[in-house]
Amino acid sequence: MQQSEAKSVIEAVIFAADRPVTAGQLVSIMVDMDNESIIQLINELKQDYDREGRSFQIVEIANGYQIRTRDKYAPWIKSFYTTEISSRLSISALEALAIIAYRQPATRAEVEEIRGVNSDSVLRTLQERNLIEVIGRKQAPGKPMIYGTTEDFLMHFGLKDLSELPSIDEIERMLGTPKEEMRSEIREILG
Repeated sequence: MQQSEAKSVIEAVIFAADRPVTAGQLVSIMVDMDNESIIQLINELKQDYDREGRSFQIVEIANGYQIRTRDKYAPWIKSFYTTEISSRLSISALEALAIIAYRQPATRAEVEEIRGVNSDSVLRTLQERNLIEVIGRKQAPGKPMIYGTTEDFLMHFGLKDLSELPSIDEIERMLGTPKEEMRSEIREILG
């Protein structure tokens, strides 16, 4: 297969996929190519899109590659979608998700200790939306389940991996200068 054809195949597969596509998955369908060649062609596609000023780009996300629109087009996309997205998460769900994301692995009891309220239904909702999953059991009395985030979590928040989670200082900058009370809550959640 010629380079230009291979590049087109890679582009078509990434475009058609509803989840990020790994280089390994591409190698499995393009048997005459290795990981390094696939990644090189993906990088060429990225450069092509940049050079041509395309409204979309290939991003590395959740250990794979996905075609996404560029951030600068978000206002137009938001205005196109005038209806409210029904899959929004409640403040309670976001709190629990932040605790798990930053402290994982975390037990239900640890989440509840920080939040100060029962979190059964919130954790169930996060599991139903495949944002968290049970990743094992803690070696403690009762062997409670421990939770961690999923690849869907990474995709939902546009993260390549957990190292891209914002730091406490970045969160404070995004929120402006929060009141001292809020600052201590943020620090407690994020550890």
